[in-house]
This record gives sequence, structure tokens and C-alpha cells, in this order.
Amino acid sequence: MSPTIRALCLSFGSLLALASGAEQTAVMPVTPSVPGASVYFVEPADGAVISGPVRVVMGLQGMGIAPAGIDFPATGHHHLIINAPTPPAGAIIPMDANHVHFGKGQTETTLDLPAGSHTLQLVLADRNHIPHEPALVSPVINITVR
Repeated sequence: MSPTIRALCLSFGSLLALASGAEQTAVMPVTPSVPGASVYFVEPADGAVISGPVRVVMGLQGMGIAPAGIDFPATGHHHLIINAPTPPAGAIIPMDANHVHFGKGQTETTLDLPAGSHTLQLVLADRNHIPHEPALVSPVINITVR
């Protein structure tokens, strides 16, 4: 099987797993992160009390943003983890209500969260939705929606 067809098959399998919500371990090499790179929240601030909807602006320093599926050095795309633990290293980040993918390269979004306390965390992942090594994760922030 050619390398191109193999990559397409693996990517299609990853997409099927994401769509089904199935947890899957990485079957491809982990993409290295750039030393000193970081991912962070521009908005909201930790401890913010917000009247919904919640505007989220994602920041990245030391690397670039590229859409999912695009193999370009030193890039990745954001994943927003809502009220869930940090995804395990080396595994494809699931796609569900607690793990929001920004595979088109988006850097901001608006969330309709119910009133109450919520945790948010950012994880940068490679073209296959697998966190880089070492992983680029933001600190967990706490917000309250009124």
C-alpha cells in the first residue's frame, strides 16, 4: 500500500472513531511540539463570572495554526475541553460535547453553557487530533455562567 493511501486510510479511520465518540489510541507517530511553545486563553479570564453566551478566544505562541488533516511543520489546531479531564497523551482527542474541535483553524468561538460553574482547558493537537509531544495544554480555568 502506498504511503499516501495508508495515510488516507488512517485519517478516515480516525474520523470514524471521532464521529462515533470511540476512544482510540494513536496509530501514527506523535508530532513534536516546538520547545517553548504555549497555548493559552485570551478570553475568558480564570475566575470570570459571565452572562452567557461565553466568548472564548484561544491563543498560541511559538507555533502556528493549520486545519486538521494538513501536514505543515510546527502547526496544530485547538481543542477546547469543557468540564472534563485533560485527554491522555498519545490518544486521539474524542469529539463530543466535552471535547470541541476547531479543525478549520478557528481561534475563537461562542459557547452556550448552562448557568453554573465550568472548567475550560485548551489542548493543541496535530493534523490527526493527537496532542503534540510534549503536549501543549493550557492551565484549567474556572468560569461561572450566570
